[in-house]
Amino acid sequence: MTTVLNNIHPQAIVSGQATLHPSVQVGPWSFIGPDVEIGENCVIGPHVVIKGPSKIGPNNKFYQFSSIGEDCQDLKYAGERTFLEIGEGNTFREYVSVHRGTAQDHALTKIGNHNLFITGAHVAHDCVIGDYCIIGHHAGLAGHVHVGDHAILGGYVAVHQFCRIGAHTFLGGNVALVKDLPPYMLAALDGGDTKVVNINAVGLRRRGFTEEDMLMLKRAYKILYRQDLTIDAALAELQILAKQSPHIQPLIDFVHQATRGILR
Repeated sequence: MTTVLNNIHPQAIVSGQATLHPSVQVGPWSFIGPDVEIGENCVIGPHVVIKGPSKIGPNNKFYQFSSIGEDCQDLKYAGERTFLEIGEGNTFREYVSVHRGTAQDHALTKIGNHNLFITGAHVAHDCVIGDYCIIGHHAGLAGHVHVGDHAILGGYVAVHQFCRIGAHTFLGGNVALVKDLPPYMLAALDGGDTKVVNINAVGLRRRGFTEEDMLMLKRAYKILYRQDLTIDAALAELQILAKQSPHIQPLIDFVHQATRGILR
């Protein structure tokens, strides 16, 4: 173990089989178990539990009572050696829980860079989360969920296992997602059901999409959601549109790869 004792509170418990960069700060009453690797400038607040095998990159911050790298809750889990990987610059607020993977998938839960996990959010086994996502207050991701870059999930969102959430999407609060949400779309409660109601215009503008980009994505939205076309017919129309905008092909690819069907 590589540590600087001045950065580790004397009431913290750090396994001798953990590896910490000398710059890591660990608060009182926190526990860091064996097979945990923590990169430079991470801040571990009080009452945090981190178990391994887990590899955590630099500049992550863990607030009090977060639980990171715990055994998963899948009933098939029988103690196999599974893993958690976390990139850099993520923030895990109070009571956030992140579980390691299962042998039934790739034995890996993976979180990218610069994500924000708000109080009480849960990331289950085998989830894969991209970069610059926001997972809202008490939002829950079931096992095997994949989340694309720049996705935002509102408070109390519930995502069914094996769902995929595309890049640049927005899920309004209190919704349940049981099918895949294509890139660029905004989903919210509509008459008691979760529906795609528009493109995520505000988020797209904030990320530098031009007005021309927005016009093309709005046309794609109408093809997919407002013209009563079958999926195959909509995809054929989108292929034509893709010749005019590079942002359309990722949408086409996502729909092609959907195994649970897309939210419509």
